[in-house]
Amino acid sequence: MERQIIVDQIIDAGLIAIIRARSRAGLEEVCGALLGGGVRVMEVTMTTPGALEVIAAVANRWGNDCLIGVGSVLDVDTTRRAIDSGACFVVAPTFDPRVMEAAHAAGAAAIPGALSPTEILAAAEHGADLVKVFPANHFGPRYFKDLLAPLPHLKLAPTGGVNLETISEWFDAGAACVGAGSALVKTSLMADKDWDGLTTLAERFVEAVRQAQFGGSL
Repeated sequence: MERQIIVDQIIDAGLIAIIRARSRAGLEEVCGALLGGGVRVMEVTMTTPGALEVIAAVANRWGNDCLIGVGSVLDVDTTRRAIDSGACFVVAPTFDPRVMEAAHAAGAAAIPGALSPTEILAAAEHGADLVKVFPANHFGPRYFKDLLAPLPHLKLAPTGGVNLETISEWFDAGAACVGAGSALVKTSLMADKDWDGLTTLAERFVEAVRQAQFGGSL
């Protein structure tokens, strides 16, 4: 899949489910439950044991139905191994041009993390497909409005502080999409293997994003 198509699909979906767990057990079921709730973009962080195996399994099983990516990437070797495993986008907590270049060279989208206006603009000018504003919860949606006033071309995605109550605020402030972690992929639901509960919660997130993007219109 071409990189621009990947980026367009991420923005169209509007939501990246961030999967971070202490164990690999049950993570394929987690992804299946999210997909059942309409989530079309998922990120498995490298802080999760067996992350690459999960990415490979999801890519092989549901690659035609969703985009699977890798998160918490800090180096080029991890970038390449994740893409070889099936990741089509690479998310980092920081801006490292080498990671971005490795992702692009392999045809994957690059979503580096940045916080200050200088870091965010540098990442965008270096070719970031989206910029992950992290940690966004300490600044809130107003920060996006302030950034986008002089820099309206930026494509920003907040992580941290994204939940059912704040989704509309982030989109109103100009977010291209949002990343939802523990508010969506709840530890309690995973621990209880409550896949139906996770699917129901995913449906609520997907609907909240749709409402924020389109005001309920199709």
